[in-house]
Amino acid sequence: MLETQIDDLSPQVFGYLFEVLLNAGALDVFTQSVMMKKSRPGVLLTVICPVNKIEVCEGILFKETTTLGIRQRIQKRSILDREIKTVNTKYGEIRVKIASQGKGEKKTIINVQPEYEDCAAIARKFNQPLMAIQKMALDAFSINYS
Repeated sequence: MLETQIDDLSPQVFGYLFEVLLNAGALDVFTQSVMMKKSRPGVLLTVICPVNKIEVCEGILFKETTTLGIRQRIQKRSILDREIKTVNTKYGEIRVKIASQGKGEKKTIINVQPEYEDCAAIARKFNQPLMAIQKMALDAFSINYS
């Protein structure tokens, strides 16, 4: 985990920075509002990346921001197995992400989430509520894969 506090950078830069870091291999990038020295509002920028991407991500932070220093922490990460399946709805196909634990007969589905981009595109195209499309995808998953 890489972190730096910034109080002198245009907020317009952050969207671009997120894109560059994620394309370079960061797993996640996020910001939090913080109060810095001299009571100045600032941003705590956090980048989560694999160990082999630390140097690349730090290089981006130094090049694209006004930071003068970056803190590093190595953390352990537990993850669930993931797979993508496609379900059919009356409006079209939607991918769902299935998170599970275990193998074979001991495999347990922990969570199922419809892919936001698929649901949003269908909601826009057919002028339907996003949550209704997401529910439709989950219902279709339950019928076909449970």
